[in-house]
Amino acid sequence: MAQERPELPDGYLGEQPKFSDLQLECISHKNPEFELSQDNEVEIKFRAPKSIKTTSNLIQVRTEKEFPEYVFTQTQGDVVSFVISFPEHGWYKFQIFALGVDDESKSLPNVFNYLIDVKRALKAVYPFPKQYAPWRNGCYLYSPLILNSSSRLHTVNFKTLIPNAKAVAVVAAGEWSQLKKTTGDIWEGTASLDQHRNKNVKVTLNASFGDDDTKFATLLEYIV
Repeated sequence: MAQERPELPDGYLGEQPKFSDLQLECISHKNPEFELSQDNEVEIKFRAPKSIKTTSNLIQVRTEKEFPEYVFTQTQGDVVSFVISFPEHGWYKFQIFALGVDDESKSLPNVFNYLIDVKRALKAVYPFPKQYAPWRNGCYLYSPLILNSSSRLHTVNFKTLIPNAKAVAVVAAGEWSQLKKTTGDIWEGTASLDQHRNKNVKVTLNASFGDDDTKFATLLEYIV
């Protein structure tokens, strides 16, 4: 049964005041209200000429439940992308918050709001890796976007772009797999994770940015 379009306050959809202050530009979805008729995945892209930090909220309208685990945010150059999976059909609100990377304010203002009507949710969805604050400073993940106990874990290929990193490693249950810098800020390598399958082990992507190469910050966290 189709759900009714929710009533929204005037001015809720689309650009909010801070959007133009940050010189943001919609690349992929300029209309703030759209439907997905065949798929329950979408990638929303913005251009951000200034370096920004972002967060977002994905809210199922019917239940008012938030689904942070089904949004993956990453940056490549001046393009910020939000990869979204929708666990069920129906209406969703997607709220984007952003602030200049050098702004010390604790809270990020709302800059853009979408209303998305997902007609079908035929494809099974899996949580994306949890993203920690350092990830939001211009990082991009080529692979793996999804990693869990159902994935091929014998040899997992990792490829990521992390600006200004001095060292990058994948860590699982105290086992470290160092990635190698290939071109530019891209790091690549493999990790064998089969022995951790179904053990609820945290697999983290970590990077060292300072002179002390023994200090690593956690960027992403998967569960296998």
